[in-house]
Amino acid sequence: MDTQNQWRPLISVFANADSRRAAAEIMLGATVESAIADLSPSKRRKVTKALVNSGMVELETQAFVPDVFRKVLESTHVPTRQGRERFVDGKRILQYPANLEERGELLAWVASEVFTADEVLTERQVNDRLRPFSQDVAVLRRYLVDYELVERRSDGTEYALTGRGPASMQS
Repeated sequence: MDTQNQWRPLISVFANADSRRAAAEIMLGATVESAIADLSPSKRRKVTKALVNSGMVELETQAFVPDVFRKVLESTHVPTRQGRERFVDGKRILQYPANLEERGELLAWVASEVFTADEVLTERQVNDRLRPFSQDVAVLRRYLVDYELVERRSDGTEYALTGRGPASMQS
């Protein structure tokens, strides 16, 4: 069986009312024979075949295979997100990294997406550009300043790139 699609026959058991009921009874200790006894001969064959193909029932013994779900989960590759992808969905920041260096890298990416060199923006312009990245633009804007990626006039009216990388932050 294709290990990447091993889950498909298992899910198909639960998509059909007859095989779903039989699977539930078998998982609760019934025999295959007793679980399908009230079905027509053609439905018995169909349900038995589905249960065996799914890996839930051993062909020879007709017994429930309790490890079937664990095996399917182990065979299914879940891609591990790397770098900033762990913290964003598209452009939206889902959470800020606890690791300050990783947080600085994430913020440097945001700064490079929002600002261009020698550009000076008002607070409103900065907020508008940060909105796709975070619902809380004030926190994001503050992080950009704290990490010395963006400089802010003391009266808060203008923001610009510093041209430096993220400052090392101490917790």
